[in-house]
This record gives sequence, structure tokens and C-alpha cells, in this order.
Amino acid sequence: MTEHRFLAFDCGATSCRAVLATFGNNKFRMEEVCRFPNTTVEKDGKFFWDVNSIYSHFLQCLSDLGAKRLKITSIGIDTWGVDFGHIAADGTLLGLPRAYRDPYTDGIPEQVFQTIPRNELYAATGIQTMNFNTIFQLYAQRQEHSPQLAQARHLLFMPDLLSYMLTGQMVCEYTVASTSGMMDQRTRTIDTALLSRIGIDGTLFPHVVQPGTVVGTLRGDIASSTGLGSIPVIAVAGHDTASAIAAVPATSPNFAYLSSGTWSLMGIETSQPIINAESQRCNFTNEGGIEGTTRFLKNITGMWLVEQCRKTWARQGHTYTYPQMVAMAEQSADYAGTINPDNPRFANPADMDTEIRADLTENNFPAPTTHGDMLSCIYHSLAQRYAQVLLMLRQFAPFDIQRLHVIGGGSANTLLNRWTAQATGLPVVPGPTEATAIGNIMVQAKAAGLVADRWQMRKIIMDSAL
Repeated sequence: MTEHRFLAFDCGATSCRAVLATFGNNKFRMEEVCRFPNTTVEKDGKFFWDVNSIYSHFLQCLSDLGAKRLKITSIGIDTWGVDFGHIAADGTLLGLPRAYRDPYTDGIPEQVFQTIPRNELYAATGIQTMNFNTIFQLYAQRQEHSPQLAQARHLLFMPDLLSYMLTGQMVCEYTVASTSGMMDQRTRTIDTALLSRIGIDGTLFPHVVQPGTVVGTLRGDIASSTGLGSIPVIAVAGHDTASAIAAVPATSPNFAYLSSGTWSLMGIETSQPIINAESQRCNFTNEGGIEGTTRFLKNITGMWLVEQCRKTWARQGHTYTYPQMVAMAEQSADYAGTINPDNPRFANPADMDTEIRADLTENNFPAPTTHGDMLSCIYHSLAQRYAQVLLMLRQFAPFDIQRLHVIGGGSANTLLNRWTAQATGLPVVPGPTEATAIGNIMVQAKAAGLVADRWQMRKIIMDSAL
């Protein structure tokens, strides 16, 4: 039996890791080979991603694997969406990419809508209005007279930027480009005419490629220094949620999914975008998936609320594991207060615990007396929000939604799964927790000719990972 090894770099907003999968006989096994933190850096009141640090960790990981003399079939990279780096005419990176939580886009959508009306922009792109959409970041940078934007000859989304740093080749991967708010969902190309109306050169982005495309091979110096040789780098489903949805272990199309992590992404998989006045009113988004599918979904603030409270409590000397926090929430299950997780006040407050307490007070809920009360509030609030979004999804789904697949790290939260099942009235199917890395790996396996389509991928996932 011939075995193949696929390396998935899976980068999130708070941490990155590399996962090595050994694939053979229609099954796979995975091991995490490295993990490192990913945080924003602040400079002069602006927030950036330290992409050079990410790249350095990539190189260290590749060197460690090379020292083991492992033969790797290919490499794939997935990250969050919307953010991008600027490349100069000589191919160098112009500074660090701006981070989507930087408030520099506050109020920018309304300025863009003066030139491109909101209805027209949604009709073209199918993307929900969020301050940090790429189109709004580009306009904000133009308003700032950004020297990086002025000097750029190419713009690369985060997974494409990291692939470029490894290979020297530039592409614009479809699923991550689809999150930008500037891609025509019907033609699946960057809408350069739309961008030109707000003074942005859309040709700065390379040509769009579909998941499974070979970007190139490791640069000669990297191939030599790591001892790995000329390994192909694959443009997988570069947006982490697209990779995660590829790993939903469904046996039929009649499902909704909830990708549960820092963000909760709740939606359905469809063959065509759903773009109409009602989907716009409900602020649903249409993003690209593998094999020409559309991820019709809604962004919901997820475990960000818990993560930020946990940081506050750690500063105060209270350190909790995630299982401990689930147990604490269950002990406080009767706490009555709830919040709207998507309230903008929770986007990036200095102190999440204080911000939630203020919101509860303003809405006449009793103040939490324990950290368990606060966690119960967050988990109940998320379950209620999931139920609200599911009701909206039922209006649009061209099929009867029969179950909810919860994937990603949050799927291990059995208490939230139970409260979500009670709130939605649907069976909740948890796992896999490693959905993003698995989806990344499966697209690489398809590129290698080992699987035929997403349904075979999902069968293999059920046989291997659950």
C-alpha cells in the first residue's frame, strides 16, 4: 500500500499549527507537528499581523520535518479571510498586513455606499456588510494615503501571501477571495470595474484559481535548507471556513453547519449563490466553497467572547481550562441574563468581562456573581443566536434542514451542543474538532488524485476521524 503524507498549515486569529496527515487505503491519521501563537502587533495605534513570525515558524516546522527525512506529497495553507499583504514591484513585502480588528474601517462602509449603493454592492458580490471586508479596508487605506497601497504592484490574501513566501508564485485562491466583498459571485472573478469606481485598481490581485490548484514548489533555498526538496504547494480552500465545511461528515445535502471557533459560521451548502432583497436584509453572505459550491452563511461572534473573558480573568489571577469553564457554566445553568453576541460593543473591547456586565446592567439583567454565571450567559446567548439564525436559514434553504453539524474546536463543548439542540430543535452532530485541517488535507488528497469528490472525502472522514 502506497502512503502519502500531506502537510496542512492551519492559521487562525489566535494560533497557528501544522498537521501532518498520512493517507492510505481510503483512511488517514493525523498528528500535530507544531503549534505557535498568532497575535496582532500594535504600532502607532494601528494593528497588524506579524506575517514574518508566521513564516519563520513555517520554516522551522519544515526544517524539523526535513530532519526526520519524511517524504511529503504536498503542502496546503489556510487562514482567516479578508486581510491581505502588499507586494512591491521587486517582489518584496511592503510592511505587515493590517489586521481586520483594526478600527480604521469604522464608518467606511457608509462612505463607500455613497459611490456604490449598498444594494448594488450586495447584488454583485452577495457578501454581508461587515466593516472589515476587504473592499472597505482598501478604501480606508486609500483615504489614509497608505504608502503600502500606493507602492503595491500586487495584493495577496493571507494564505496566498504565505504560499508566495514559500514558492515565489502568486495566485488568488477562490474561497478566500470570495470573502472580500469585491468578487462577482457569478463570474467568480474580482470585479475590477466595481473597484475602479472607488479608486482601487482591482488588477493588483492575481488571477483567481480554484481549490486544488498547484501554486508552485518550495523555493530552491527552502527546499535545500530544510532538506525536503521541491514539494508542491497546493492552493487548498484557503479560507479556513471553506476548508472546515469541506470536512463536514454529511451523508446527504440536507444539513446546516456551524463552524464553531473564535467566530461561529452558520449556514448551508448550496449549488448557487442566494442573492436577493431578503438575504440582504438578513445580512447573509455568499462565499465560495470547493467544487463550485456556495457557502450561504452568517457570521456570528463565537468563542471570542469566552477567549477574551478568559484573558481578563487570567490577568486577575484566575486561570481556567476549557473543560473547567464548561463545568462552571453548567453549575450556573439557571443564570438568567443573556446578550446579543453580535453587538458591535463586543468586537474588540479593552475588557470583555466589564463590557458584558455593562450590557447586562443596561438591559436590566442581574449582575453575574461568579465567572460561571458569565460563562452560562455567553453559552446560552450563543445557543439562542444559533436558533435565530437557523430560523432565517430555513427561509432560504432549497431543502429541508434535517440536522446541524457542529465542527471545529467548539464542537467539543458538549454543554453548548446540548443547549443548541434544545434551542434549535434539531439533532446536533458534533465533530470533527479538527475540521479545518482535515478539509485542507482532503483538498490536497483530491489534487493528488486520491479522492474523487467532496462526498468521497466526507465518507473517508467518517471512517477515519469520528
